[in-house]
Amino acid sequence: MPGVGGESEALLSRYGRRLAAGVRVAIFGPVAVIGLLRATGEHAAPTAVVVAGVAVWSAYYVWWLLRRTGQWATAVDVAVLVLVCLSIFWTDAAAQSNVGWIRLLVSFACVAYQWYTPLPRGIAATGVLGGTLLTVVLVTQPASDVVNAAVGVLAFAALSRTAWTLVMRGARSADRLALDAERARKAQRVAAAVRADERELVNALHDTAATTLLMVGSGQVRSGDGWLVPRARRDLEMLRAYGEQAPAEADLVLLLREEADAVRQLPVRFAGPADLPVPYRVGRAVADAAREAMNNVLRHAGAEQIHLRLSGDPRRLRVEVADDGRGFEPDRVPATRRGLRDCVRGRLAAVGGTARVASRPGAGTTVSLEWRDE
Repeated sequence: MPGVGGESEALLSRYGRRLAAGVRVAIFGPVAVIGLLRATGEHAAPTAVVVAGVAVWSAYYVWWLLRRTGQWATAVDVAVLVLVCLSIFWTDAAAQSNVGWIRLLVSFACVAYQWYTPLPRGIAATGVLGGTLLTVVLVTQPASDVVNAAVGVLAFAALSRTAWTLVMRGARSADRLALDAERARKAQRVAAAVRADERELVNALHDTAATTLLMVGSGQVRSGDGWLVPRARRDLEMLRAYGEQAPAEADLVLLLREEADAVRQLPVRFAGPADLPVPYRVGRAVADAAREAMNNVLRHAGAEQIHLRLSGDPRRLRVEVADDGRGFEPDRVPATRRGLRDCVRGRLAAVGGTARVASRPGAGTTVSLEWRDE
């Protein structure tokens, strides 16, 4: 149907065509039987010819309603039924009071036109067909009840169009609501993506420049320390590369070794396979979380060394960052501290992983990062 908008309207339009086809199939058999049984004498053969012709056309018409689009077959159907109305003169149906089957056929056709045609074409089809029937029965001087029945064809078609219009308006309203909901969901997805990007940028700043400046400001950098310049240079390189197009895959071993090599203040003992390819987004999140865990060791643990252990395969992996420092009570970390919350747990959660912290005072700390491909 032209002008079909959203999904609900399109589905309803297709349903209207199927419903019209079903009505033609359902009513034609009984109507044809009525016409044939009431035809008598020399009028039986002409009536049978008319019924057979309508049957052949109706078979194609039903197939067209179910398989094709457009409006031309509706125009042909109107023409065929107009000829059926005119056959009253040929078969002398009026004289036999055998007009009922034609009236029923025309009535259901006019009602069904309203379910799949645009309003102007539906009105035109009903006007031509209903007007022809009314004219024919008036010319043949039928009983008043037959005239009333012919007028009823127009009334039934008008009621059918009104009901279908109300249903179609409901479909259009449903489509508008669905479109508004989709727009709202899209806006939410965009806003969530923006917030996630902002969080990642804040996390990157927290892990790099902010951490380095904090260590300098808190006096952890002694005069003559040689790690500050390389670390500051790496912080700038990482921030400069933020937002660039990322590859599809990364070697997690290489990413972790880069993070371990960047720690100059303590020895980092790395243990793991020769390589471990993973999706880049996963590898970057795990490596960044491991970097933050090692930064926490430098800032807070007072440790002598760090152990960085990697195990698993491309579908399931585990990274441990362990130190021999002073330890702490994880449950007593304030909620406002973003290091563990956002830069470790948040990063793993964003890629479907988990992060756990095991520590107690005087016994060191182990941060476990786990991810599996579901």
